[in-house]
Amino acid sequence: MITLTDSAAKAIKNFIRGASEPVTGLRIVVSGGGCSGFEYGMKLEAAPGDDDTVVESNGIQLFLDPSSGALLSGVTVDFVDSLSGSGFRFENPNAKASCGCGKSFSA
Repeated sequence: MITLTDSAAKAIKNFIRGASEPVTGLRIVVSGGGCSGFEYGMKLEAAPGDDDTVVESNGIQLFLDPSSGALLSGVTVDFVDSLSGSGFRFENPNAKASCGCGKSFSA
């Protein structure tokens, strides 16, 4: 369903280690907004919600709510660290268009 690259998994594990509260996984959501219609969001979580789908990728548990799951099918999440900026980038094969920042898309 969702694939985390080695670089993304390493960055997420670093965030989990540095968290001030207990963390068991990462929530990835899709919500309305961004410059292309939908935007991705990420948040460390102590536990999944009752209606979440839980998937594991590269040693990380990912929590997906029902409405986001379908929009995230086949997505690859990468972490890029470069002189021009660093952060998570989403590659979504289902997106009809995406913005240059890699954080929003249209379906």
